[in-house]
Amino acid sequence: MMALSSNTQAILLLTAPLIAGRGASEGEPLTPGEYKKLARILRDNQREPSDLLGSDASIVIDLCKQAVDGSRLKRLLGRGFLLTQAYERWQARAIWVISRADAGYPGKLKNRLKDDAPPILYGCGDAALLETGGLAVVGSRNVDSAFVEYTEGIGRLAAVAKRTVISGGARGIDQAAMRGALAAGGCVVGVLSEGLERMALVREHREFLMEGRLVLISPYDPSAGFNVGNAMQRNKLIYAFADAALVVSSDVEKGGTWAGAIEQLKKLRFVPVYVRTKGETSKGLDALRRIGALPWPNPQTSEAFAEAISAKIYPEQVAHGQDELSFAVREEQIKLAPVEKPAPESEQMTTNRNSSSTATPAEALFDKVRELLRKLDTPQTDAEVAQMLGVSKIQAKAWLERLVEEGLLEKIKKPLRYRAASSSGRLF
Repeated sequence: MMALSSNTQAILLLTAPLIAGRGASEGEPLTPGEYKKLARILRDNQREPSDLLGSDASIVIDLCKQAVDGSRLKRLLGRGFLLTQAYERWQARAIWVISRADAGYPGKLKNRLKDDAPPILYGCGDAALLETGGLAVVGSRNVDSAFVEYTEGIGRLAAVAKRTVISGGARGIDQAAMRGALAAGGCVVGVLSEGLERMALVREHREFLMEGRLVLISPYDPSAGFNVGNAMQRNKLIYAFADAALVVSSDVEKGGTWAGAIEQLKKLRFVPVYVRTKGETSKGLDALRRIGALPWPNPQTSEAFAEAISAKIYPEQVAHGQDELSFAVREEQIKLAPVEKPAPESEQMTTNRNSSSTATPAEALFDKVRELLRKLDTPQTDAEVAQMLGVSKIQAKAWLERLVEEGLLEKIKKPLRYRAASSSGRLF
């Protein structure tokens, strides 16, 4: 159990409701925006939050009065007995507390969210998991069994690949991803918007918490109930802890999943955002693709999974739904020669096996294009492929026609689109 640092004590007094089991907050804790202003003043004056509790507290409070009224600060800082009660309650439930002023605060949150990182994090489980990265899996609460099964499979594959799953702990997609990973021996970070105290006491969670494979965290009081605003705000934490994100299901222009994905795609851009490509699509997923989300490549092995969530995505690419391949195309500006007739199948196989050592730069690039496009089971127009790869429509069409001749893609007419060729009765 982590002991409270003096800085954490001060930040708790200033920002936490300190519910302590009565179900209601006391005082008027500082809002995130108010604390952000106060923290900036302290930093500019080479002070720390703990100085508000020191011998020259009155001087420090006077420095901060431009951000928060001094009498209000004194009332909040005078809640020491209430903090003691709350802390004893947290200790009894193995809940730890860490503040942004502590050295052990998660680096991913500090580096990505900066001043907007939550001033306080409550948690239960091994805090070291917060630094492992992994795949954020998000989606709707109300989904059918097919999507639940699919998401559990994503969690299992993450476990096999030894990559952490990060999710929000809500029913539906969130819990399915976490359940699949834990059942397969994997690790999970659950970022909760409510009920940390209750979730930490759930019997099936205790074993995983004690094994160090599950950590539950929240920027909100462990006894806090559901709040729509809290649920929306915690979405950015899910993305901030991850290396990549997968949206399994989403409504259009409503709901927390949509809001979190849009914030990531348009504003934060911490990680690449993928959308599910297997099974029935939805208006929400299609809309996210148009805004910049990438098609999930449906990896089948642990190696392919690790590669998918480790791809380096640049801010400009995320904004336009492009991947590392399109970046390479733009940077090198490689132009393929006119399309030639494919060699006999036996010669193609030999060429492909030896391409890494004998291929020209153009052919090496085309090999990458081939690997990407053969995995897309959603029909695409040549214009859509061009946008995804960041190349001209003429170049994209040349690649597509070549892959059709190789038998890896097939054409669908009215309108003209391309998709992976059938194999054993099913698409790639």
